[in-house]
Amino acid sequence: MEVSSIVRVTLEEQIPELRGDARTIELLGASVEGNVDTILHALRHDIAVERITPPAAALEYARRLAQHGVPVIALVRAYRLGQRRLTELVFDELHSIEMEAMTRVSVIESVTTVLFAYIDWISQQVVAVYEEERERWLESQNSLRALRVRQVLAGRTIDVDTAIAAIRYPLRWHHVALVMWYPDSEADNDELSRLQRFVRDLGTAVRCDASPLFVAADQTSGWAWLPYKSEPVGVTAKVRDFVAGRPDTPSLGVGGVGADVDGFRLSHTQSLQARAVAMARGAAPATVVAATDPGLSIAALLGGNIPAARDWVAKVLGPLATDSPNDARLRETLRVFLRTGSSYVAAAPELDLHSNSVKYRVGRAVVRRGRPIDDDRLEVELALLVCFWFGSAVLPRNRA
Repeated sequence: MEVSSIVRVTLEEQIPELRGDARTIELLGASVEGNVDTILHALRHDIAVERITPPAAALEYARRLAQHGVPVIALVRAYRLGQRRLTELVFDELHSIEMEAMTRVSVIESVTTVLFAYIDWISQQVVAVYEEERERWLESQNSLRALRVRQVLAGRTIDVDTAIAAIRYPLRWHHVALVMWYPDSEADNDELSRLQRFVRDLGTAVRCDASPLFVAADQTSGWAWLPYKSEPVGVTAKVRDFVAGRPDTPSLGVGGVGADVDGFRLSHTQSLQARAVAMARGAAPATVVAATDPGLSIAALLGGNIPAARDWVAKVLGPLATDSPNDARLRETLRVFLRTGSSYVAAAPELDLHSNSVKYRVGRAVVRRGRPIDDDRLEVELALLVCFWFGSAVLPRNRA
């Protein structure tokens, strides 16, 4: 009992992560006592380590640490430090006993060998139990968390404080929602873990004021929210900068900034719209599409029915809707020209062209369309916007 108490105090002093609540500390004591008794019995009766049954308290303590989120390294370190402290106590005792030198050496060798073998064996046992429990616990907690998040998103009347406690996220703050996904062709059964790591690193990069919230949407995609105490500026640009520096990034749909519970929901809805646009146009991996991108919200509404949008684009743009590199250049020139107030000078730097070249291309685009744009300018501008966002998905098939 005295030996176990000394070892337990040593572990509490040297490993801060083990200083839990009273029940956990009590279980630590039971775990230490069980291990010490087992080791001493093995030494006294010459029991082979592989025939020893792990102490029940030791296994339960590993499960408790897993449930409390204590790092597994703290558990492993506890056994290593416990081994050292117990060895010191045994050696102190041996020094106080009169015996022949060779006998003393033999006893020391025997004690050291058994202690090392036991700690190596029991460490493997408790780590395996820890990892199994941690996985089970996280799965249970994540499932409950995802359910609560979906309840919030459903727009039901909720107690905000209760929801905050359940999902462990500051719903009263400002939020930027994300939808993240990997293409099915890249599925490797580890997508959700990759997404969680990505969100954690992203939260640090964009300076969130608390840990981001992540929930799985399905096996290959997830939802996330970045929390800020006050309204953030330039988050989308920071997200794009972060994505540009990583080779393993998913595709992202980014919502606008929202405040409180309503903003939590609205930003999520916007992120889903951004993803719908990206998916419809066949966006490549590592694409970031944001609700705040110019014209995206309108494009999302117009692109809700792609076949209908395709027919409408063909009607408005005529031959200019042909899916060819030349017509794509003319459409883009006309789109920028109209968006900049029909100014050749204002459109030129954005297109990286001389104003005369802009004027020439605009003229060709109008001719290609087959009729002037004065009477239905708004429809033309919207059709060009849809083409910009959806690309070939909204261009008529087999048009010459």
